[in-house]
Amino acid sequence: MAFHCALSNEIPEEPVISPHSGAIFEKRLILKYLDENKVDPICGKELTADELIAVRTAQIVKPKPPSASSIPALLKSLQDEWDAFVLHGFNMRQQLHTTRQELSYALYQHDAACRVIARLTKELTAARDALATLKPKSSTSVINNQTPMANNDMNENNQDNDQNRMDDDTNSGLRNDVIEKISNKAAILTAERKKRCKTIPVDLTKPEEISQFKTISSQTGLHSVSMPGIVALDICPSDSNKMITGGNDHNAVIYDRNSEQIVTVLKGHGKKVNNVIYHSNQSNVITGSPDAQIRVWSVPESKTLQIIHAHESPVTSISLHATGDYLLSTSNDEKWSFSDINTGKVLIKVGDQTANHSLTTAKFHPDGLIFGTGTSDSLIKIWDLKERSNLANFPGHTGAISAMSFSENGYYLATSAEDSLIKLWDLRKLKNFKTITLEEGYQIKDLCFDHTGNYLAIAGTDIRVYISKQWEMIKTFEDHVGIVTSARFGHNSTFICSVSMDRSLKIYSTHN
Repeated sequence: MAFHCALSNEIPEEPVISPHSGAIFEKRLILKYLDENKVDPICGKELTADELIAVRTAQIVKPKPPSASSIPALLKSLQDEWDAFVLHGFNMRQQLHTTRQELSYALYQHDAACRVIARLTKELTAARDALATLKPKSSTSVINNQTPMANNDMNENNQDNDQNRMDDDTNSGLRNDVIEKISNKAAILTAERKKRCKTIPVDLTKPEEISQFKTISSQTGLHSVSMPGIVALDICPSDSNKMITGGNDHNAVIYDRNSEQIVTVLKGHGKKVNNVIYHSNQSNVITGSPDAQIRVWSVPESKTLQIIHAHESPVTSISLHATGDYLLSTSNDEKWSFSDINTGKVLIKVGDQTANHSLTTAKFHPDGLIFGTGTSDSLIKIWDLKERSNLANFPGHTGAISAMSFSENGYYLATSAEDSLIKLWDLRKLKNFKTITLEEGYQIKDLCFDHTGNYLAIAGTDIRVYISKQWEMIKTFEDHVGIVTSARFGHNSTFICSVSMDRSLKIYSTHN
């Protein structure tokens, strides 16, 4: 059996053995190695030339030393270079092995650190959610302040002063008859939704049809030219041909899509009309304004029925309860109010003592037992109406919340802010399950699900329509020349309408 050198892996001419590792080396190679390193190249222990054990083999008589210019001298020179190369290669292999071990250790350490960070982040998120859910009711306070009366408006509309003051028992919460009414309505709506959400309406416009929508009507004469801009829009739930718009000219306009005529102009606000709601009874509409007033109007009579003084600061949002009898409103005064539109009375008014921020938007859940509010410091809050308590908080946006919309399926909530993001939340799991990122600088002014929850419209820099579940954009409308302030779906999404700061109301469909 032939021996091989542990350094060069060749049969040695003069083999020696290391007493520490027991490895065999070519004597000249190991001596050169020991001159530089002083240790056994295999086990790393200290080793001297005297400790090497020679292996007895057949003697080979070396030729006489050649002269430097002879061919043997050149061969010896090449041999020396080869020996140096072999030693270098051995050192490189050792260094590579050491580096691999260090890299493996670093990778294992990094993986362990990532796992620990992920676990701690998950635990922190769970703790925050639990804290938000279990906040004490004392974190909110019910404000029972008397609101000033607008004497001129009351004289004009022959309203009793007591109707526009808060109930004396607002500190005790909602009356039992109101709680019973909203609870019964919620039970009915929940049962109907379970049946309705099992199937998609046969007459619902299909995505490929919406993708073919185009402008079929554009009205620019609804509001004043001197104070241009339409900032609010709503469609009558029971007759999608009837619409209401609110403008910078302080007026609200009722418009009939069939006749393409203005039905009536409602005048009374002292500032722009930034919130409008068309009641399902077709006879009443509700408007809100920065003049701190909320007005309930009679469309046939073109006059104010009630003026609700729920706030002392500009009204930022209003939302009608599913019963059709109560109204939610928010304001820059950092409070939300719940009022009776039939009497004009403010039933409760709640402020969040844990934060100091104005409320920018609010929407009722389709069942009416809970609702959401958006704040100027980018927070979404979910409230229990009966208990007047904050159930959960949804952080994640940057900048003031600009819009929100609950899906008719009952568990999706869409929100937007100044960060050009649309976040979709699952109310069952209380978490964000989808984020739609728009172009940097995209302004979002309004969000709206259709009445089936199958489509979501985004109004702002332009109008975009997304299909639910897949959350894919199926259509973009860029017909407006100004910022689009609001958009709504018609019945079964047979058309889409929008209003803009360019003073126009546009309707999109495949046919007139």
